[in-house]
Formats: sequence, C-alpha cells, structure tokens
Amino acid sequence: MDNKTNKNIMPVDEILPIGQTIILALQHVLAMCAGAIAVPIIVGNAAGLSQEEIIFLINADLFVAGIATLIQSLGVGNFIGAKIPMVEGTSFATVSAMVAIAGNYNSNPHVAMCTIFGSVLIAGIFSFSMAPFFSKLLRFFPKVVTGTVITIIGISLLPVAVRWSAGNNMSSPDFGSPENVLMAFGVLVMILVMNKYLKGIWGSVSILLGIVFGTIIASMIGMSDFSTVATSNFISFNTPFHFGMPRFDITAIISLLLVTLVIMTEATGNIIAIHEMVGKPLDDKNLARGLRTDGFATMIASVFNTFPHTAFAQNVGLVNLTGIKSRYVVATSGGILFLLGVFPKVAALFASIPYPVLGGAGFAMFGMVASGGIKSLGSVEFDGNKNGIIVAVSIGLAMIPVAVPTFYHAFPNWVNTLFHSGITTGSLCAIVLNVFFNGSGKKEKKERLEA
Repeated sequence: MDNKTNKNIMPVDEILPIGQTIILALQHVLAMCAGAIAVPIIVGNAAGLSQEEIIFLINADLFVAGIATLIQSLGVGNFIGAKIPMVEGTSFATVSAMVAIAGNYNSNPHVAMCTIFGSVLIAGIFSFSMAPFFSKLLRFFPKVVTGTVITIIGISLLPVAVRWSAGNNMSSPDFGSPENVLMAFGVLVMILVMNKYLKGIWGSVSILLGIVFGTIIASMIGMSDFSTVATSNFISFNTPFHFGMPRFDITAIISLLLVTLVIMTEATGNIIAIHEMVGKPLDDKNLARGLRTDGFATMIASVFNTFPHTAFAQNVGLVNLTGIKSRYVVATSGGILFLLGVFPKVAALFASIPYPVLGGAGFAMFGMVASGGIKSLGSVEFDGNKNGIIVAVSIGLAMIPVAVPTFYHAFPNWVNTLFHSGITTGSLCAIVLNVFFNGSGKKEKKERLEA
C-alpha cells in the first residue's frame, strides 16, 4: 500500500520501502553507537572488569537498547511506549553515580557490578511507578519552556561533538591534533555537500554516508583500530544476572534515585521535542507511556547486565536533520541494535568508528536539535510579557556546567548530581521562571490539547 495515497496517515506512522527503512535505520544506529559504548567502558573500567567483560557489557547495552527502542517506537497496547521515533540507550547522567558505587567495591569487581545493578533495578521500578505522576507536570511545559529546553539540549550536546572531533580522550597525546580536527571537519563538509546535492533517500542518509566514507578514509591513513573485531566472539548470548544476583545498598540506591529524577526531567524534554518535530499531539497519557518505557527498560537492564536507559538526544537531532519522521524506521534501528547485542564482532566493528568521524557528524546532528528549539521559540509571543527573560536566564544558567564542569565541586554531592547537567539546570530554571512570570500553565495545557 502506498502511504502517500492515504492522507489520513501521519508522517510518524508512515511505512517506507524496506530498502530505505534499513538504510535510514542504520544511520540512527551509527549516530548513537559512540554513546552506547562509552558508558559500559567507563563503568566497567571503574569496577576493574577485564576487557572481555567490558565487551560483554557493551553487547548487553546494545541488546537492551534494541528492546527499549522497539517498545518506545511500536508501543505495547496503550500502556507502554509513546509510539514515536525515539532511540533509547544508556544514560550518561548516571555515570558519576555508578562510578562512585564501583569505587566502594573496587577490590571485588563482581560485587561492585551487582551493587550497581541492584540500584538500577530500584531506579527502574521508581521511574516506572512515577511516570503517570510525573506526566501530570506537562502543563508546566508551554511553548516558551519546551522551545527553551530543546534549544538547551542542542547547545549542551555540542561540546560532545567538539570533544569527539578532538579525539574524545583528553589525556591522549593526539587529543586535538590537526589530523583529528581535519578529519572531523572533512566529514562535516562531506555531509553538507551531500545534503545539498544528493536527492531523495541519498540526501536523507548524508549522515550515514559521511560516517562510512570518513571511517574508510580514517582506516586508510591509520586512524582506525579494528583489533577488537578480530578478538571478539562471533556470537554471544546475554545471560540474566551474569555477574550474580543484585545487591541492595541504601546509599547507592539513594544516589541513583536522585539521578533518576534528573533523567526523567531530561526525558520529558526529549519526548516533547520529538512530538513537536513529527507533528504528533502530546498529552499527559502519552508522556506517561514514554516515561514508563524508560522505567521498564531500566528494570530489564538490571536483569540483563546493563544500566539505566532513556532517550538518546543525538537521534532526536537526526530526526530533525533528515526530516524522516517514521517511527518504523527507528523500530528497525531497535531490531538492528538487538541483533548487534547478539553478534559481538559486528558491534565491535561499529565501536571502532573513530571519534573524529563521529564528531563531524555530531556538529550537524546536535546543531539541528538547537535549531528545532529556536524554531519552536519562533511561535512564542515575546511582546508585552516576560518570556524573553525566561529564555535568556534559562539558557544562561544551563551554560554553567557546559562551560565549567567543575563549577559545583565545592557543593554537597547532591547539588553536583542535580546540576552537573546543563539540560537539567536549564529545564528546571525555565519551568520555575515560567510559573513565576506566567502562572501554573493551565491555559497552555488547554491550548496544547486543542491543537
């Protein structure tokens, strides 16, 4: 059936030809692969795991990311899954807390992992249970808040693209080398040229082509390391509780629950952003289904040896950049991620893409997130009200941890945990200032539902 002949089908529900769907889905997978492998590597090293066990963690992450992405994009009845093109993956916001937990048990890596997974399980149950209550806060997200939050998400991610472009590892001798920087900007130029001159599906997959061509060039000049591909197993199955049964430490649980509130705030911004990009109406029930997916994914993550899952903002930018809004494309990405979690060699191949290549693509993807926020703010009324000051102060405060990551180091740990993310800082500021200047938002909620 040709979807174009049915005007009742929304772009988010469009089913594209299978060939296009697979290519576009691969683009989403490549866009998130660096983030997907970073958290397992950081936490695994902090816990003192062997290289083989860290590779196992990477596969576990991809395995659960695939399941979570399938649920979020396809939905399970009307209870779980927002049915939007949103790729799920391990949250960076939890890294500091999990590294701290691992540090308390560094003499016994498996005990450290079991303690982390116990905390992850409780965090997942908490997130799942809180979703319907958290979604009631939707009325506090009028256009001035959502546009500000989306803009902040994009701006806060751009330093990641800068770091990737330089080589990612700031302690490495070649960090910021001319070779890394030129590779990143070369990939960006390729993406821009292809986006301008290629038509149809090929223009839509300019990010994918840029990453592929960039990786080929990098391998030709010795910038790629594919050694892990040769040493990885061909097939591996994720066994539940691989490191042992979960351990429940109250201090570890509290630290992760606090971070979970941060993740839910950021997830709300991403879910709102996706709904606006694809033109799908958003109410508190669908927001609850989206947040509930994160909670469920986090619960099963604890069983299958990985960490809290939530939306990947870089893929939010990719939706905006390509203009491809179909949730079935992202569902296919979920299927690919699931398979990558079973075939370590293929996952290792994706993990071998040089950071400068991803950095070049990151400038386009993350910048498009900010562009989406600016577009949203374009429909906000700024005359005769205080909306301008809401946007200005929120973005300004959001830049504190972006510009100076150690800004809160002298404060209590809970302050650093809560405000280490510019996205969280800016989001909370926008919500509070909007209530202060504009009230509780009941009018905006009514207008949103009528729209």
